[in-house]
Amino acid sequence: MASAAVMSRSSSFRLLLSRPAPALRESRTLYKLRDTSRLQGPLFASLARYYASKSYPSHTIISMPALSPTMTAGNIGSWQKKVGDTLAPGDVLVEIETDKAQMDFEFQEEGVLAKILKEAGEKDVAVGNPIAVMVEEGTDISQFESFSLEDAGGDKKPAADKAPKEAAESSKGPETEAEAPSPARDESKPAAEEPEVTGERLQPSIDREPLISPAAKALALERGVPIKSLKGTGAGGRITKEDIEKYQPTAAPGAAAGPSYEDVPASSMRKVIANRLTQSMRENPHYFVSSTLSVTKLLKLRQALNSSADGKYKLSVNDFLIKACAIALRKVPAVNSAWIEQNGQVVIRQHKNVDISVAVATPVGLITPIVKGVEGLGLESISRQVKDLGKRARDNKLKPEEFNGGTFTISNMGMNSAVERFTAVINPPQAGILAVGTTKKVAVPLEGEDGTEVQWDDQIVVTGSFDHKVIDGAVGAEFMQELKKVVENPLELML
Repeated sequence: MASAAVMSRSSSFRLLLSRPAPALRESRTLYKLRDTSRLQGPLFASLARYYASKSYPSHTIISMPALSPTMTAGNIGSWQKKVGDTLAPGDVLVEIETDKAQMDFEFQEEGVLAKILKEAGEKDVAVGNPIAVMVEEGTDISQFESFSLEDAGGDKKPAADKAPKEAAESSKGPETEAEAPSPARDESKPAAEEPEVTGERLQPSIDREPLISPAAKALALERGVPIKSLKGTGAGGRITKEDIEKYQPTAAPGAAAGPSYEDVPASSMRKVIANRLTQSMRENPHYFVSSTLSVTKLLKLRQALNSSADGKYKLSVNDFLIKACAIALRKVPAVNSAWIEQNGQVVIRQHKNVDISVAVATPVGLITPIVKGVEGLGLESISRQVKDLGKRARDNKLKPEEFNGGTFTISNMGMNSAVERFTAVINPPQAGILAVGTTKKVAVPLEGEDGTEVQWDDQIVVTGSFDHKVIDGAVGAEFMQELKKVVENPLELML
């Protein structure tokens, strides 16, 4: 054994000496780059320069970038550059569908696109996986026609997929390895055999095949008759050939063949929504406070402002509610807070500015673009921003900073007349969200000199969802009270 090991090392050493000097230098360069990339991981997130195992000219591997904080993989959209095109800093190389939106990958290097490794339409490409090859100007790109994904290092699984495997391997200590028997010891032991008494394992009666004659069983298999659905008429309940011949299927005639459902693959955005909202319901103790708001005065003010706008703007009820929430959050700043866990410490971060996330339904899922600094904006500015953000959200054209963050969220279903009220799930790390129902006309009795009169009032039911880790019940109720005051006295919105 020892001599074999020495011979193996000697042969490896002779093979190493037989390699030409340039190859040794090239290997050292490759190892140096690997060591550097380990130390500076974020710097090499989307670029990695090295020589492939084959004799290719100097080149740069372009990897899938992380275009949002929660992105672990993305889908390749349309390539804006083709092989042979010159690349300059700021050029859009390819469109990438992230977990939140479709975004442009703006390149920040100079060179020439030599090879595309991931074609348009590729799904779930992990962050850091190779997607293209770039070379310096003047390099012959025809040499890269045979360049493959394996030459670039191959695909790597996302870190989330590797973690369980690594954890499982780390849990196996040296004691486990020591306890593993040697192959020779295994061969010396006889294979364990299950004792046979009846020739079959015991089965529950529900899984046991009913009594049936061999001829009847063969006929049932030939005609596709389900044996377990038959009731035998023979001795002891045995199924006979006559029972098989008399069988009539219970399915309705003319029923459509094939499955009665369709499996739709979940998009990256849908997966993120599922994970984040499940996490929110699991980790944030929700409680809910509802309030009925009279919006009769607000609707009259809205009508008056829109009539005098000469088409410059058109205010919605949601614009007024966004501004009203900002005023109520300034009066009850504890609601404008977030639960933050970082560096082993837990803090409640109370925001000084009010950034309202507005829930927008898109064809691929819900997204919450942010109207920032609402406390300092007028109704016209709020209305303009909400319309612009909503349009770009539905077109998948939002930038990460336009939907990441926010201090409070509004989800409005008032445009659907069937939704009187609903509750919403908190968008972490925020501590509150307001769910807005539709406007209803309600008969309100009023006591007058001539007796009781009935007056029609426009009302909206709003429900606040609050994180009990951050906001106590009394504080949540105080916020709803301040919101009701502002909405029912809308002239305060003009101050």
